[in-house]
Amino acid sequence: MSYSVYKVIHLIGVFMVLISIGAAIIHMANGGEKQHPSKKFLGMTHGIGLLISLVGGFGLAARLGLVTGLPGWIYAKLAIWLFFGGITAVIYKKPQLSKLLWFVLIAVAGLAAYLAQYKPF
Repeated sequence: MSYSVYKVIHLIGVFMVLISIGAAIIHMANGGEKQHPSKKFLGMTHGIGLLISLVGGFGLAARLGLVTGLPGWIYAKLAIWLFFGGITAVIYKKPQLSKLLWFVLIAVAGLAAYLAQYKPF
């Protein structure tokens, strides 16, 4: 597959992750309960999005010729991926942090975009 196809796959996964996390944040910020009818759907969207973004990201890395010896910016992106993977637990356990996490997630997503675009290290 081409670089462009992997990029679209990666972005679809990223969008799925961000939409599901955003929905969870809004739900909890509005006083919602941990157990709600859409929790399973959001969890599935989040997990599938994480998988799709990972597959697309490694496809992009392969198209860039980064098969051996990954650069530091990819490790930073993997750390961000882990952060996005675990943040829903924080959202449901600490709903009082929801509004703060909204802005933290925007900043972390921006950092991920910066790393992908500029590959600083």
